[in-house]
Amino acid sequence: MVLLHVKRGDESQFLLQAPGSTEVEELTVQVARVYNGRLKVQRLCSEMEELVEHGIFLPPNMQGLTDDQIEELKLKDEWGEKCVPSGGAVFKKDDIGRRNGQAPNEKMKQVLKKTIEEAKAIISKKQVEAGVCVTMEMVKDALDQLRGVVMIVYPMGLPPYDPIRMEFENKEDLSGTQAGLNVIKESEAQLWWAAKELRRTKKLSDYVGKNEKTKIIAKIQQRGQGAPAREPIISSEEQKQLMLFYHRRQEELKRLEENDDDSCLNSPWADNTALKRHFHGVKDIKWRPR
Repeated sequence: MVLLHVKRGDESQFLLQAPGSTEVEELTVQVARVYNGRLKVQRLCSEMEELVEHGIFLPPNMQGLTDDQIEELKLKDEWGEKCVPSGGAVFKKDDIGRRNGQAPNEKMKQVLKKTIEEAKAIISKKQVEAGVCVTMEMVKDALDQLRGVVMIVYPMGLPPYDPIRMEFENKEDLSGTQAGLNVIKESEAQLWWAAKELRRTKKLSDYVGKNEKTKIIAKIQQRGQGAPAREPIISSEEQKQLMLFYHRRQEELKRLEENDDDSCLNSPWADNTALKRHFHGVKDIKWRPR
């Protein structure tokens, strides 16, 4: 199995294994699905952290309004009355005005937080350092865990306009957001390796050979964005160590220059002809007249 270290730009994403005989078309779709799946889990975790603190989403026509404005306009949050967390709610006002402030109680908060951390760990970039490959099954497992804990805490479900529910139902609207720019459509995804685009009409072995123990750094890119930047010759950590070594070396040379004193060469023990003059009996001869 060829090991692919998938990156987006210079940022590590995940490890993935594939046989050398895999069609690049199939591989590109697989990489794009895992990549986008990880982004979905990250978006869900981010929104669920807000859910833990401030409860469910307000209706779109009530978001950003003050209590006086809501009362004046006679607006009512009908879903807020239905979607009550298990064990009762604890009020914590959302300063941004996106959520209704009816947060879960402390016990349910801990259940949500624990599941969020577990889901984050499954798709974490630290899996690269640990040498763990991320598969679509692992991404689906993380999504199922998040879906399950939301059903436990909110047995009546979430409002249809809540971004968490929309993510679970694949109805999320990411247009005009940074999150939307990060997503890469499967049909527009490209894989690059060694400054070469992996053509979808070929096989992986056409590029990396038939050695199944090969490890490559593959970069995923949106079609039309051009070739990604090449990998640096040395990593940023190695560069830091190299600079630190040269700095220490320069400091050491400075100290040697400051201690460059030749007065010791006038000492008797530094005379390399002393032994010869001793045997010739010409030691301490003075040529000055008395």
